[in-house]
Amino acid sequence: MYLADIYPFSISRDEFNDKLGGGFPSGSFVVIEGGSGGGKSTITQRLTYGFIENKISVTLVSTQLTTKGFINQMYSLDYPIAPYLLNGTLLYIPVIPLVQAAKSRLDFVERLMSAEELFDKDVIIIDTISSLIKYSANIEKSLELISFFKKLNGIGKVIILTIEPSQLSEEITSMFRSSCDIYITLKSRPMANEVKRTVVVNKFTGAKGPVGQMIGFRIEPKVGLVVEIASVS
Repeated sequence: MYLADIYPFSISRDEFNDKLGGGFPSGSFVVIEGGSGGGKSTITQRLTYGFIENKISVTLVSTQLTTKGFINQMYSLDYPIAPYLLNGTLLYIPVIPLVQAAKSRLDFVERLMSAEELFDKDVIIIDTISSLIKYSANIEKSLELISFFKKLNGIGKVIILTIEPSQLSEEITSMFRSSCDIYITLKSRPMANEVKRTVVVNKFTGAKGPVGQMIGFRIEPKVGLVVEIASVS
């Protein structure tokens, strides 16, 4: 287990970690919210690579990509993750078939919490939690799930959830927002021939360093995430 008060995700070629306080504090509950195509998966892929490069173990549960698709995507961004998959630092769990079957499974939240092997690593990322629980989550079950994540935070684990707000009720989405330690929204707007993307930091509890409130970024093939120089900090 990674024993430190901060979980850095720094890599040498971008300033993303520096813009976000130097890393996430131990025991953080992180919510990253954005619409479809807003960049949630790319951000979690960058965080995943940064953590494992800093010897922090990660479980990434994805509703977006098969294992082969994930490996191809990571290498297209020059985030070489095969050694970490082989040595066990990174556990990747694709749940696309589960999402398709989830409509008929009203016990999905309970099944998620009972899957103990998902929660062995230092950092657990679920992209997107809203896709997994949208058919089974009510207020009571959502509270139970948040309480479960908070217990994991209590033993130092960092939990990172991505949420697409349109998939959940406003009440349930608000519960995740108010319960988290770090709340980030992803904004994108078309400009000329490109899409301007911004990480907006709404809440960041326990930061060890300065945190940028708005961080512009773009995604480049063979480069990965690039922090825009003109981003507001």
